[in-house]
Amino acid sequence: MTSDSFNTSERVNVAYAGSLVNLIENKLAPNFERATGYKYQGKAAGSTVLANAIRDKIIQPDVFISASTKAYERLSGAANGKEVKWSLVFASTSMVIGYSPVSQFIDRFNPEVAGTVPWYQVLQQPGVRLGRTDPTLDPKGVYTILVMQLASLYYNQSDIKQTILGLDINQTQIFPEADLVAYLKDGNLDAGFFYLNEVLDVDLPYISLPAEINLGDPNHSDFYQQAHYQDAQGQTIAGEPILYSLTIPTKVENYVGAVEFVKYLLGSNGRQLLLEDGLSMIPLQVDGDLSSVPQELLNFLRM
Repeated sequence: MTSDSFNTSERVNVAYAGSLVNLIENKLAPNFERATGYKYQGKAAGSTVLANAIRDKIIQPDVFISASTKAYERLSGAANGKEVKWSLVFASTSMVIGYSPVSQFIDRFNPEVAGTVPWYQVLQQPGVRLGRTDPTLDPKGVYTILVMQLASLYYNQSDIKQTILGLDINQTQIFPEADLVAYLKDGNLDAGFFYLNEVLDVDLPYISLPAEINLGDPNHSDFYQQAHYQDAQGQTIAGEPILYSLTIPTKVENYVGAVEFVKYLLGSNGRQLLLEDGLSMIPLQVDGDLSSVPQELLNFLRM
C-alpha cells in the first residue's frame, strides 16, 4: 500500500507482552515506521495486566499482542463489553532457565562444566537467588508454576516444585517482568524463568528444559495438561503450549493503522525479525469470530 492511500501522520498504539520489549521497540517498530510512514507508540507489560487495563478502559490500544490466549477471555463476550471478538495465533516459544553470567553458581549452571548435577538440584542449593514473575499479572508467572509441576511428574520427584518455588505467590522470588533480565545481568539474581526468545534476544546464558516440560512442543500437549494452576478468580488453567497471539480490539482510534501494523508483523519482513529473535513461527490460527477478522489479515491464512 502506498503512503498516499492512508493517513501516515496517525499514530499506531500497540500494547504488547513485556517479553517482546527489545523485539518490538528496537527492531519491529522502527522498521514498521520506515516502511509505512506511520508513527508507533508502544506499552509493554504482562499480558494479564494489559488485558485488565483494556477491559477497565485504562488503555485503548489499536493492537494487543499477548503471550497467552487466555488473556482474551477477560475481553470477550457481552459480560466483558465485547472488547475483543477474535485473536490470531502466530508464534510459539518455550520456557527456559536463564542464569547470571556473574553468579557465584555459574559453574553449576553452565551445561559445559556442570557435570551430572540436574538443574533442579542446582536450584535447590542454599543461597541461589531465583526470580520469576507474578502469576496474577503475567502469564509467564503461571507458566513457571506449570513447568515446575511438570518437572515433578517428569522426574518422578513430588517435591521439586515445592522445594524450589515454595508458595505460588512467593514474594521473595517475584519481580516485575521488565526488571528480571537486568537483575540477572547485574548479579542481583542467580537464575530466573524466561521465554527462550527473551534470553536469546539479550544474549543471556540459559538452561534448556526437556520438551516434555518446557511448554514449547505441541506434541506433548497431553502431558502438559496434567499441570494446573488456579487463578484468583477460581478458574483452573491447564498446561498448554506457549503461544503468542494478537488482536485488534473492537474500539480503536486507528483501525487502518492497526491493520497495517499487523500486516507488517505477519509479512516477510516481520516474520524474519521474529525468527531472528528466537520465536518459532507456526501456522496461523484464528480463535473467535472469523467473520470479524479484517480481510487483509485473512489473506495470510492462505499463504
